[in-house]
Amino acid sequence: MFEQIPTFGGYESYALALFGVWGAFGIGRRVKENRSTAKREAAIEAGSTEPPSLHPIIDPAKCIGCGACTHACPEGKIIGLIGGKAELLDPASCIGHGACKTACPAGAIELVFGTARRGVDIPTIGPDFQSNVPGLFIAGELGGMGLIANAIEQGCQAVDSIAKMDGLRQPNLLDVVIVGGGPAGFAASLAAKEKGLGFVTLESNTLGGTVAHYPRGKLVMTRPATLPLYGKIKARRVRKEKLLGLWQSVMARTGVEIRFGERVERVTQMPWGFDVETGRARYSARTVLLATGRRGAPRKLGVPGEEQPKVVYSLADAAQYRGRSVLVVGGGDSALEAAAELARYPDIRVTLSYRGASFNRVKPLNRRRIEEAEAKGRVSVIRQSTVRAIGTSDVQLDCHGRPHILKNDAVIVCAGGLLPTALLNATGVQVETKYGTA
Repeated sequence: MFEQIPTFGGYESYALALFGVWGAFGIGRRVKENRSTAKREAAIEAGSTEPPSLHPIIDPAKCIGCGACTHACPEGKIIGLIGGKAELLDPASCIGHGACKTACPAGAIELVFGTARRGVDIPTIGPDFQSNVPGLFIAGELGGMGLIANAIEQGCQAVDSIAKMDGLRQPNLLDVVIVGGGPAGFAASLAAKEKGLGFVTLESNTLGGTVAHYPRGKLVMTRPATLPLYGKIKARRVRKEKLLGLWQSVMARTGVEIRFGERVERVTQMPWGFDVETGRARYSARTVLLATGRRGAPRKLGVPGEEQPKVVYSLADAAQYRGRSVLVVGGGDSALEAAAELARYPDIRVTLSYRGASFNRVKPLNRRRIEEAEAKGRVSVIRQSTVRAIGTSDVQLDCHGRPHILKNDAVIVCAGGLLPTALLNATGVQVETKYGTA
């Protein structure tokens, strides 16, 4: 008699199927990990390892490798799994959504400003967006939150905090003066009207603040946001012109007023609140919300000839430079975007000057656009160069210690903006330089 071979009661097929599923899962995970490794190495090779501002840091001791953060990021594969742990693969493309932190079930992700090598100046604010000066609130880009959707949320949340303050709704005293007509200030204005607060909104320029000065056609929103008195902006990807047009229609529909062309010159703390002085009027208010953005003034080169009308600090419309020789100065996203937009016109002679050896804090799309334009001869990129002087019809650069003269009709300086330090210092707001800290 042959010995009967033992069986598992017919469960062999289930075991084989289970092993097959686990095998497929393991293969898929290894493929994804290889892609993540390749993306991280590409970022290192390109020198794009420095995040622009707010970004996540991941504690590997707490990370459980679930991958929730990798799926939550609206920007795509910014975070990936390597060795079973989450890593920031492409720091330069991270724009601080913060969705990864919210999605992490293990509390392994913290959002921080700056890095160990590059500090970021951030005003001191609490969880309610109130600064160290009682009654003075800060929201949006000025507080380090550059993403439009997040700035909108912060503007609304700051007004929620203001509405809980005591001493509101007094005769001859505004509840809040909102400074800035950009994303945070506009949203705060709508929220203040919705809550019935007494307020005025002051904007030194036009609707949109910094957004209004972006190049034509720039993609400015990458995830939905909600505006008080209007509702959700459903489109996931919105260009500058469409967003500004929407805000104009919301203003008309809601009756929210913004006093354009009125720059705040002084904010003085008083026993009852604040005295706010502009070039046109004075306002008395219980609280103040600063939503001015970080570009209190453009960062200048400080070279001879910079005072000429041909020197500007942002690109609004590339078509106005047709038939001219244009120098773009800078190595960030705004500089690359400006140069790439100008390069779309064959009759514009575009030169991009950057003091660094590589564009290490820009989005991959902008880097590719410049590389393609350079390969086609549409943009001349001069790395490791600085502007020494700007003449009426030329520009003098310093390239590796040697002078280099360029024929020039216009200069666009995209070197970022300076914090409105004079206003912050005068009001007593503390500013801290963050080096990779929350």
